[in-house]
Amino acid sequence: MSGRDLFCQPRRFGRGAALTLVFASVLVAGAATGSLPMDERAPAPGTTPSAAPVGSQQDVARAAAEAMAEGKSPIEAAQRAVSRSGNRWDAVYSRGEYEEFQEALDGEYTGVGLSARRERDGRIEVTKVAAGSPAAEAGIRAGDGLRSVDGQKVDGRPVTEVVSLLRGDATDAAAGTTVRLGLARGTHAWTETLRRARLSTDSVTVRTLADGATVIRITAFTKGSGEVVRDAVRQAPAASGIILDLRGNSGGLVTEAVTAASAFLDGGLVATYDVDGEQRALHAEPGGDTARPLVALVDGGTMSAAELLTGALQDRGRAVVVGSRTFGKGSVQMPSRLPDGSVAELTVGHYRTPSGRGVDGHGIAPDLEAGEQALRRAETILGGLGQ
Repeated sequence: MSGRDLFCQPRRFGRGAALTLVFASVLVAGAATGSLPMDERAPAPGTTPSAAPVGSQQDVARAAAEAMAEGKSPIEAAQRAVSRSGNRWDAVYSRGEYEEFQEALDGEYTGVGLSARRERDGRIEVTKVAAGSPAAEAGIRAGDGLRSVDGQKVDGRPVTEVVSLLRGDATDAAAGTTVRLGLARGTHAWTETLRRARLSTDSVTVRTLADGATVIRITAFTKGSGEVVRDAVRQAPAASGIILDLRGNSGGLVTEAVTAASAFLDGGLVATYDVDGEQRALHAEPGGDTARPLVALVDGGTMSAAELLTGALQDRGRAVVVGSRTFGKGSVQMPSRLPDGSVAELTVGHYRTPSGRGVDGHGIAPDLEAGEQALRRAETILGGLGQ
């Protein structure tokens, strides 16, 4: 397992609940007025949850209000009400937790700039250090062992817990607060005190392979990532094919996924979704590159907005999809603000690919199954497509 002090879920929520934002963010702008947008195009991503919840959200809001009136915890009452829904994507977030998720989707987070993974023996190893981050300035390098955070030993802990400690989630630590790390490099062990900082994410990276193919890797659809993808396609050498690497992409802002789709499609349908029984549609902008050979890489960590993009490219015959079946998160959440400032997100609908396929619980099957050699297979396919 591996993780970075970026998208770290609160420990009291499950992995699924922590990622409910991946599709919901496209709906927030409409939810701010208590209703979803009536036009067929996706609304601009917003940040204000609805103050007037609809449907089952009213039940959760009522439970929170009653608890508050009785001097009890509104967020705990809301969580109990949400748990009765039986939907794994329904969740309640504190005000601070919700703001952290929104900030992460804006491409920023508070942390020290470390990525880490847990080795088979339970030890935590640094896998990457963000350039210009507090960790980089302190001289921490990939391969160093992380032994403790603020005096708490981390060996054997889940990476998500380690990341939570690095970020200071338990105390809502802000930029400028300190965190003390116990580190090891070979036989040398030392302690380093870092100050957390506001850092920017690089959710899109671009590189060129030896055979000339351009690899565009998207780890999350944060604000502005769709336009970065479009620029990368425009700047790629004219004769090169493109590998769109969506492996491990847990989703993000759907409007950004639609913008990314617009880089490869000349307008047309990207997905449909229903909200409380009413149908909506998401469309690509015209003018995308429809001729360049394209392969999309996916795996079991490809989720939500990334699945929406994959489904559109596959259904419309624009890309050959290589890898393994995607996660299967195709539900739509609508956020609403509770009396104490916390936010409840409940499922209100599901989206489908252009051909009408449901994704939720099923995922998307690749055109060609491939495991560890997926990138190599993608290169071979590009050659066959005429690169």
